[in-house]
Amino acid sequence: MLGIAWGGGCFCDMEDETIIYHSNKFPFHECISILEHAGKKIYGEHFKIVGGDHEVIFKLLVYFLRDEEKAKELGIDHKKGILLTGPIGCGKTSLMNLMRYISAAFTHHIMISCREISFQFIRDGYSVIQKYSNESFRFRGSDKEPKIYCFDDLGVENNLKYYGNECNVMAEILLSRYDLFISCSMLTHITTNLNSTEIEELYGNRVRSRLRSMFNLIGFKSTSCDKRV
Repeated sequence: MLGIAWGGGCFCDMEDETIIYHSNKFPFHECISILEHAGKKIYGEHFKIVGGDHEVIFKLLVYFLRDEEKAKELGIDHKKGILLTGPIGCGKTSLMNLMRYISAAFTHHIMISCREISFQFIRDGYSVIQKYSNESFRFRGSDKEPKIYCFDDLGVENNLKYYGNECNVMAEILLSRYDLFISCSMLTHITTNLNSTEIEELYGNRVRSRLRSMFNLIGFKSTSCDKRV
């Protein structure tokens, strides 16, 4: 288990040293060192990776470093995105951000918080839905390449009104990106504290059912402590 410590005071279970995480594609412990080094650059010298959560990190590395052999063993599909779940403060956002520094260039994702998207909707209206769906492409010459977004902290935003019309912005974006996932192989990643029942309550059954098709589910243990000390 990866524990992301923010200066001490976090008492997480240490990793089970009897478990060996091995890949023919990448050296696991060297990757941990690279992630910690990048974390110190981004978050400061107090950042460190502590014991625990190695299972989560290993699965993410298998995905982002495209270890096809291990992916098959673990039931990970590289044609889908990542839905990373876990309790508040367990390190989901930091970990998905750090994966951008270790993954292949063509898998790089853009981090954006769902709260920020809600602010954009209040300011710009329904064009925001288009921005993160039908207009979410890069152009390289004549080639059109889907942008990969990681929508951080799904569930913190609320239903919003624009000129009196209420809109569940993230539900609309996810449904639109599902259509583009089917037609253009557009990938999406999400971090969230929500479980499947809570997702259905907030976004409806249609969104919940689409998520099953769009994502590999990777979860921190519910006992993971809050590392934001």
